[in-house]
Amino acid sequence: MICTPSDDRAAGQPHGPLPPVRISFELFPPKTEAGHERLWSELDRLRRLDPAYVSVTCGAGGNPAEGTADLVDQLGRRLGVVAAAHLTCASAPRAAVDRIARTYLEGGIRHIVALRGDSPKDRRDLGEHYPYAVDLVAAIRRLGDFEISVAAYPETHPQAPSPERDVDNLRAKLEAGAGRAITQYCFETETVLRFRDRVRRAGVVAPIAIGILPISDFTQVRRFSERCGAGVPRWLAERFAGVEEDRPAQLRIGAEIAAEQVARLIAEGFRQFHFYTLNRAEPTVAACRLLGHPPALASAA
Repeated sequence: MICTPSDDRAAGQPHGPLPPVRISFELFPPKTEAGHERLWSELDRLRRLDPAYVSVTCGAGGNPAEGTADLVDQLGRRLGVVAAAHLTCASAPRAAVDRIARTYLEGGIRHIVALRGDSPKDRRDLGEHYPYAVDLVAAIRRLGDFEISVAAYPETHPQAPSPERDVDNLRAKLEAGAGRAITQYCFETETVLRFRDRVRRAGVVAPIAIGILPISDFTQVRRFSERCGAGVPRWLAERFAGVEEDRPAQLRIGAEIAAEQVARLIAEGFRQFHFYTLNRAEPTVAACRLLGHPPALASAA
């Protein structure tokens, strides 16, 4: 269990200075003007945590460009934040994906998070396309001098035949030209550690950022996790039982759990963490405060 009521770190007690680590954040393009205005207020708080970069997901419905490029560009111009653009290949023809990548390159966007994305129900309309993320990575590498991140799955991708085959796919993406991996969030720290061991046995040496999701709305996270295949363990549901209508309590509990997990993983040697913000600053800010950031989580060079 990551965090129990009797654990001092769960109660936010200090444990001495933590070594410097590299943190980054994920955002999504808002659908409305009001959403954009709220996001910039949230971003002003997040940038004070000195992230190494901020990644921006694809637009609604898996569109591989809608809203992404504009937000990435604005992050650089308005806030001076290094930003990465997500790029998916499952829902668009190869020519369209190549065109987006070239547009990113011409616009100075050099960091791409390359993902397969959700496949459309009818792929016949796509024509020639990149079937998997490994194909997308190879194409991006051919198109320009990009920094490429790819996805990894501590709980194993739902479509992978085995955990070992899933790691083989990760290794193939790295060998195709990716420089690092970012994991799906996983609340079970022991599962993350077993994933680390599989990766090591497979000879993967590329940096891996562990995905962290600080919870502030457990019902929302449960629904989100069902859609993306992430597990919601019983102990986690028990921690939030009885506070479904108490947002401050949920925020406190979620920050404690996230901070405890990061502290444990730092002790295990991890140095890179990618926070899934869901476009809200407070859950991530609260977790980082419990960890003593700054300076304990000051981004390493």
